[in-house]
Order: sequence, then C-alpha cells, then structure tokens
Amino acid sequence: MTSSRTEGSPGNENNLDGAVVAVAGAAGPAGQAALLRLAEAGATVVAADADPARLAQAVDAARFAHGGATVTGDTVDLLDLGATREWVSRTEKEFGRIDGLVHLVGGWRGSANFAETDLADWDVLHDLLIRTVQHTTLAFQGALERSGRGRYLLISAAGAGKPTAGNAAYAASKAAAEAWTLALADAFRKAGGEAPPPAAAAILVVKALVNDEMRKERPNAKFKTFTDVRDLADAVAGTWNQSTEEVNGQRLWLTPQP
Repeated sequence: MTSSRTEGSPGNENNLDGAVVAVAGAAGPAGQAALLRLAEAGATVVAADADPARLAQAVDAARFAHGGATVTGDTVDLLDLGATREWVSRTEKEFGRIDGLVHLVGGWRGSANFAETDLADWDVLHDLLIRTVQHTTLAFQGALERSGRGRYLLISAAGAGKPTAGNAAYAASKAAAEAWTLALADAFRKAGGEAPPPAAAAILVVKALVNDEMRKERPNAKFKTFTDVRDLADAVAGTWNQSTEEVNGQRLWLTPQP
C-alpha cells in the first residue's frame, strides 16, 4: 500500500460506525489527525496520552470538529502494565467492546555517527518504542479478539529495516517493536484456527511524518518522501475496509519500499 488515500473509498465510509477504537499517543500531531479521522468515520474514540493538557486539547478539537462524536481522553501510564490493563478493562466495560488500538507513541534519539551512540538513548527508546508496545499488545489482545474485527496498528519507520550509522538505537527499537507486533499477528492467526483470524495486527510504515506546523516552520522544505499525518490517519481507518485475514501480519507501506 503506497497511498493511503485509496483506502477510504465512499462505499466503505461506514465501516467504523459503532466501532470503539483506542489511540495511544493521541496528543501528538499524528494522534490528533487519527482522532479526527476516526471520529469522522463514526467511531467512538478512546484517547490516551501521558500529557493531560495536550490530550485535553486534542480530544476537544476532535469533538468540536465532529459534533455528536464520542471522543474521550484518559491519562494512562503505558509503562505500567497494570495501568494499561485497567485502561482496557475500564474501556470495554464502559463501551461494551474494543475494536482497535492505534499505537502512536513515538520518540527519536540519534547521533552523528555510530561510534558516538549514547546507550542512554537506547534506554529512553526502549521504554517509548518497545515497552509501550509490549504492554498494549498484552493488555488489548483479548478484547481485540472478542471484537471479531479488532485491529492492532503499529506505526513504524522504514529505517527499521535499513538502519543507518547514527540511528542504531532508534532503528533497533523500531525493529523490535515490529517483531513483537508480528508475534501478536501470529497469535491472532492461531486463535482463528481454520477460520480467519478474529483480529489483525499490522504495521504501517513511513519514512517520516509531516504536518502543517512543520510546513509553516520550514516553508522551503519539500518533505517529498514524508507521509502527511492526515494520510496516515486515512490509512489507519482504511484497514477496517479489508478483512482481518488480509490485514493480519502485513507491513503496509506508506512510503516507497526499499
């Protein structure tokens, strides 16, 4: 999949009506775009972030843009497995189901070259990019399987498969998160037995993301190979236009595949 705009065809616009989708890392630009897109598609959106002020702004913006949409916000420590499980339990109890988790928790650390890599960067990225994936996958697996059309969607970077000298910690963290997500996909496949999997885990791959604020700050930059956060949000919503069997275990490329 190289262009997310093809996913949201008019005939499939109601595929998220009545769905309940959680978004982790919802306060950043990509998270805000996802909240807007999912609310527009008719989903109940359950947003979480570690920054309560930014989260409240993102939730209010999505509610305002789509009057009548149910968009809630919760400050959740995704580095605490117990707190993450409690978030899932509370959400499923309140809304009766959970049909998706969009993992948008991110971060970047790098160095000028390989020799100057600071292993403290690895510690930070391990928590942000790996540990949060471990906790959300373990916490959400059961609810997504009970949904019958659940989605676990990890946003990753092309650099995970082609690391550069100065991005060792970042690329290795992303690669580990991808491997963990694909293990969840295998669990979904096995849960389905001879039938299609009850849920799907997939990876949406970008080179980097761009938003309107970045364009204003750097008006002369081309951002040619970057994925706009709105296109990413379209691609996220578009995964519900396909069957769990088609989506499960896939790397969905939003940038040219190396």
